[in-house]
Amino acid sequence: MTTADELVLAGSFPTPTKEDWDKEVLKVMNRKRAPGTELTIEQAIKRLTTVTVDGVSIEPLYTKPENQVVGFPGQVPFARGSELPDPEAPWVVEQLHEDPNAARTNGHVLDDLNRGGTGVWLRVDADAIAAGDVAKALAGVVPGAADISVSSIAQQDEAAAALLAFLDASGKATEATGNLGIDPIGSAAVTGAPADVAKVVEWVKKAQGYGKLRTLVVDVRPYDNAGAGDIQQLAYAIATGIEYVRALTDAGISAEDAFGQITFRVAVSANQFPTIARLRALRVLWNRVGEVLGVPEAARGAIQHTVTSWRILTKTDPWVNLLRETVSTFSAAVGGAEVITVLPHDTAYGLPTSFSRRIARNIQLVSFEEAHLGATKDQAGGAWFVESLTAQLAEKAWAVVQTIEAAGGQSAALAAGLIAEQLAPVNAERNKRIATRQLSITGTSQFPKPDEAIFTDFEPRPAAPAYAGLPAKRDSEVFEGLRQQVRDAKAAGKNPEVLLACLGERRDFGGREGFTSNVLWIAELGVPEIEGGTPEEIVAKAQALGAKVVVLASSAKVYADQAIPAAKALKDAGVAHVWIAGRKTETGAADVDEYIEGEIFDGMNVVDFLATTLKNLEVAK
Repeated sequence: MTTADELVLAGSFPTPTKEDWDKEVLKVMNRKRAPGTELTIEQAIKRLTTVTVDGVSIEPLYTKPENQVVGFPGQVPFARGSELPDPEAPWVVEQLHEDPNAARTNGHVLDDLNRGGTGVWLRVDADAIAAGDVAKALAGVVPGAADISVSSIAQQDEAAAALLAFLDASGKATEATGNLGIDPIGSAAVTGAPADVAKVVEWVKKAQGYGKLRTLVVDVRPYDNAGAGDIQQLAYAIATGIEYVRALTDAGISAEDAFGQITFRVAVSANQFPTIARLRALRVLWNRVGEVLGVPEAARGAIQHTVTSWRILTKTDPWVNLLRETVSTFSAAVGGAEVITVLPHDTAYGLPTSFSRRIARNIQLVSFEEAHLGATKDQAGGAWFVESLTAQLAEKAWAVVQTIEAAGGQSAALAAGLIAEQLAPVNAERNKRIATRQLSITGTSQFPKPDEAIFTDFEPRPAAPAYAGLPAKRDSEVFEGLRQQVRDAKAAGKNPEVLLACLGERRDFGGREGFTSNVLWIAELGVPEIEGGTPEEIVAKAQALGAKVVVLASSAKVYADQAIPAAKALKDAGVAHVWIAGRKTETGAADVDEYIEGEIFDGMNVVDFLATTLKNLEVAK
């Protein structure tokens, strides 16, 4: 009988080495390669390494670095968190309110606080809450019992003044926690107007005596909305923070006090590990800034307010946003955020409903009350991949910070167009990957619902002012635009369809039938089919439908015999556009281009294909 002391997990197996792993990798990678063409381990590793849109390398295997020191939560360099967690309240649950109807907003605010929320965040703008309605929207909220924050794109002074007035009237101003939302560089990034950095000094002085209320926000979301990658978001956050601290210290405020006035508001995405590492890296970099400025260790921890990335939300199948929000919340919690906001799943459509607000709030409550995410600080700490990714992001971001400092700081770099210049190649690479589905969007570019009901359960937003700053765009917009063109055509009485001609038996065409249908469903095109038909039967079906575009689907074996006869019959019958699911070379025909216009395959640019198809169907705008 084996006792507990004698039981060793995996004890009967030899400890694998890196050489053992290399051997198995090469066995797989070279399985079908001809003698003399085998890959070396270096070549194999390169093929297995992923590079993100902004140049971060994700390797296939991580091992423990020599002399790695992970450290502890709440201690420098703060990769593992700025402070120790409170298992009962691991972060502030702070939902965003933008509804101009102050009475309705107040109802949502109180509903949040009565059902698990611990913070309130109001946006004051021409298309959101009026500054004069802040007190009405906050009626019944007790300062100190809940964090209270305001923000604005173009009315930051008015928003901050309105919050201070509410706190003064409450009689509990000295107990206040939250943030006044002063962020002139963030405003400039959106509006395109010059950044009035001097106002940070004015507002820090005005806000003295209001408890633990912070004055300044470094909001990185304008850059995320404009397509910034993880490295750029980190760099712009740190560069902006440096500029605010510099302005405060030049005015005689200590660096320690300046650090205590800043909250970083950052976007979190469904890309789990880079998001976790980015939050960790921000604290490491901000600690380094504090170290250089002589800030005491205990005051160097960066406070982070995470918000679901607006860029990852979709209008197509918006229920999938719940999955994205859950993963982003997990990433924020594991990454050590002090404040978390989950944008409701219908945010891309309009103002959230009571139901969508409840679901968004409950994602957080379930995360810490049932999943116990806040019970342990930095659950990812010590994982070799996460530690390596944290270090890589910090190093690359610091190099970008240096370019910004050389340009005169974040506000100067923004005004000179340097930030837009840095964003351009990252956006170009991301757009390419989105179009080819290397970066897939579930429910939109992958696994779309062909019969999706039009989503109507939302309150329309007021028209937003036209701003001249960095352009904002959600990742899914290009696909949503294609789908909207088809919906508009259907509303006008048209029925855009692509005939799928499946050659041979189901075992021949089944896989490519499913693949091609999913590509066409991205734009919500109708996909009538004919299975196993002769060229004459396929032509008859096409003529009955009035088909302008036909796609052939089958295996290479069947294509060799049937593709060209079917395509030739279609062309002779007047069908202008014939495509093939797979590659033209599978037909074995030298004159294939004469009959088959293009190919549908994994890795193709589906945006170009669908745009071309809509043009051919005469529904494109």
